[in-house]
Amino acid sequence: MRKQILVSAVASLAILSGCANMSDTQRQTATGAGVGALGGAAVGAIAGGHAGSGAVIGAGIGALGTYIWSQHMQKQKQEMEQATQGTGVVVTQTPDNQLKLDIPSDISFQTNRSDIQGNFAPILDRFAEGLRSNQNAQVRIIGHTDSTGNDGINDPLSLARAESARNYLTQRGVNGARIQVQGMGSRQPVATNDTSAGRAHNRRVEIFVGEVQPGR
Repeated sequence: MRKQILVSAVASLAILSGCANMSDTQRQTATGAGVGALGGAAVGAIAGGHAGSGAVIGAGIGALGTYIWSQHMQKQKQEMEQATQGTGVVVTQTPDNQLKLDIPSDISFQTNRSDIQGNFAPILDRFAEGLRSNQNAQVRIIGHTDSTGNDGINDPLSLARAESARNYLTQRGVNGARIQVQGMGSRQPVATNDTSAGRAHNRRVEIFVGEVQPGR
């Protein structure tokens, strides 16, 4: 099995090493294919099959499952970095080519409230502009709370915050069918809940945007 996986690993590295002269979109797809090949090789070997055939299957899955980082995505990232400068909102590109906005509580929502604050609205306005110009973008909005209170309070509150952000975007022309919402309550803290500063970090909204290739 070890030999089979090694052969597939070499093949996968060959895929990745060929990325140097590719465009950004081609490079991201090839990277997904290479990672998928490694995963497929391991699965195929564990299942008793051939690592080589597993790598081929994995490469296909990797290519299909990877979001693309297009000019649209890069443009929206730059626009959101400009729109959120100095606000505390963190704008990043995730390893799987999603645009992520991490929006802290002092920008997004007041304590125990789910209505959009005035300083959050201009950010969402600019965000909606980018989404309207990219019809292949899919959006996921996740609401979070701190650990104050119980799940019976925090779960619906976190969901209501995500829904408020979605509703704001749809009112500005974004297709609601492209937006998924989720409330995580207090289950995914990014800081300690033992201090007021930590709890403020945990009360947040995360927005993810991923572009899929047309027809997929």
